[in-house]
Amino acid sequence: MAFLDDYFQAVAHKMPGLSLKLRQARLPDTPEGFVRKAYTSAFILSLLLTLTILGFGKPFNMPVWIPFLAFPLLFLLLKSFFLHQPDAIIAKRKRQIESELIFATRFLMIEIQSGVNLYDAMINLAENYEGIGKEFSDIINKVQLGTSLEEAVEEATELTPSDNMKKVLWQITNSLKTGADMADALKAVSDQISREQLIAVNEYGRKLNPLAMFYMMLAVILPSIGLTMTVILSNFFPVNIKLGHLLGLAVFLGLMQLMFYNMILTMRPPVAL
Repeated sequence: MAFLDDYFQAVAHKMPGLSLKLRQARLPDTPEGFVRKAYTSAFILSLLLTLTILGFGKPFNMPVWIPFLAFPLLFLLLKSFFLHQPDAIIAKRKRQIESELIFATRFLMIEIQSGVNLYDAMINLAENYEGIGKEFSDIINKVQLGTSLEEAVEEATELTPSDNMKKVLWQITNSLKTGADMADALKAVSDQISREQLIAVNEYGRKLNPLAMFYMMLAVILPSIGLTMTVILSNFFPVNIKLGHLLGLAVFLGLMQLMFYNMILTMRPPVAL
């Protein structure tokens, strides 16, 4: 299977930054191994879904070409889904970090101002915050294995997917190198991130108003008026409305509402209020 190995390696090389993404997503695979796993999973799942379509379609005399056409389409979709799995994990991890960052930074600042050393303050932070605590748990584990605190923080800076988290870790690294007051540095970066998050919340509010109006027009007003007019016109013209039409309309509206819901969740800034 040398041909497949060369192919998977070529695909991995065409995905820049895949190695870093796998590390940021905490996936243990090599780039070539990840691509191989994605293609294999997509092939097996596509084959199972094709066989399922063929089995369910046989009693209804479904044309044979439909399952055979579905297989390559399913494979392409699933392959793309599995190859973008690290991006989804990284995005989720970033949102968890961003939602706790302000409070965690202030927690760390108060600990240091109270006389707790940085290492013990990181341990306390890791025990009190679920999302960002994992980042500091990695630092703690590396220090326990013999890595210096400064090197562990620098490596965490490289691997974190959050730009704001990088700013906090950069301040910690600079304070460790220069001996500057870490509490003041953390306060400065915390205030800066707070202002940026406030701007993001205001922008989200401005985007949400037209989106809500667009949603009301497409998902509420037009379907309601359209259905009402159809029922009224059916009394004057021979309009044949079947149950399947109404069910199809309900499914369409449900999918549209789900699309708007996901869009709003995606646009929402990761801020814990």
